[in-house]
Amino acid sequence: MSRINPVTRGIELLRDFFRLQAAAGIVLMAAAALAMVVANSPWQGAYEAFRHLPIGFNVGGFSLVKGAEHWINDGLMAVFFLLVALEIKRETLSGQLSSREQMLLPVLCAIGGVAVPAILYWAMNQGDPVALRGWAIPTATDIAFALGILALLGSRVPLGMKLLLSTIAVVDDLVAILIIAIFYTHDLAAHQLAWAGAGVGLMLLLNQRGVTRLWPYLFLGAVVWYFVLKSGVHATLAGVVTGLLIPLRGRTDDAPSPLESLEHTLHPWVAYLVLPLFAFTNAGLALGDLQMSDLLASVPLGIVLGLVLGKPVGIVAIALFARAAGIARFPEGMDFKAMVGLGMLCGVGFTMSLFISNLAFASIGGHFGEASVLGVLCASVISALAGWVWLRFTLKPGND
Repeated sequence: MSRINPVTRGIELLRDFFRLQAAAGIVLMAAAALAMVVANSPWQGAYEAFRHLPIGFNVGGFSLVKGAEHWINDGLMAVFFLLVALEIKRETLSGQLSSREQMLLPVLCAIGGVAVPAILYWAMNQGDPVALRGWAIPTATDIAFALGILALLGSRVPLGMKLLLSTIAVVDDLVAILIIAIFYTHDLAAHQLAWAGAGVGLMLLLNQRGVTRLWPYLFLGAVVWYFVLKSGVHATLAGVVTGLLIPLRGRTDDAPSPLESLEHTLHPWVAYLVLPLFAFTNAGLALGDLQMSDLLASVPLGIVLGLVLGKPVGIVAIALFARAAGIARFPEGMDFKAMVGLGMLCGVGFTMSLFISNLAFASIGGHFGEASVLGVLCASVISALAGWVWLRFTLKPGND
């Protein structure tokens, strides 16, 4: 058997990634649009019944029953975060984040794209401590949605732009994971965390022993997920921990590693089932009683300003500074105008923004949850349209 060239494998993985993510973005848009249509139709009651449909089981003294929305947000989204962790690990050890030169620009851009939106949101809501719980909502970027917009531009888009956008989104996801772990954890149950820690310890032991079969990691990951769910830490972080502990190296150099195999298997399920279900369940906002003044309230306005204005300002400003200081350069095929368009597309927060919105306001009740969803939807649509129009008229046809 001839040895597979790692460069060839990397190019194939990138092509598959961009092709899948672009298609997934279009499916994601359709799911969100369908949710809005259903939530504002005679089927609204059925939609709400689906979101709160109890699912689970009781066996003796063991009970695990939650509504469909909770299973999707706490269960299926753990699979999404598992995939995110796999991508972060691969990119860090062997991909776009594996060298200082490759990682510097996207890391700096991601920092600017997180800091400026958070500051703008804080400025809009500094007088309301409850509203300030949502400060992290406009810091996220939805890679599937953004690449879906790029796909509509065809061959105009240089490969360097796709790589930079996807890498910024990976770093964004890492920052979002840290934010969730630090700021959206509450009422910790020490004994449940101890059991979760024991499961993590067993996965570490498997790593040290060189175990490359996937099923022991996935079984222990499911156990860790259950105890994390009961501990007060958000259950999706169990997916992150599991993903980071999946081995990157296989038994031989020729065979795909456990991490690559699992990532390849999960991608279509996450792209075409998990994320569309999440979008359908969380994007259904009833518009009947909403007025223009609702959009101008501090929470949605802070989110819109953060994503639509803060993202491109933060990303472009720090990219220009890095280039002027000589510490980083723009990718091949990208100039200032292309960087502005990329910054606009990074304002499509959608999936992660809705997820953080749910963490910030779901337990509070009142108008905050609806207001934040309104802000995320408006900001994502504005950013998508603005980015597409800008790049449509600034990128030259025929980039490849």
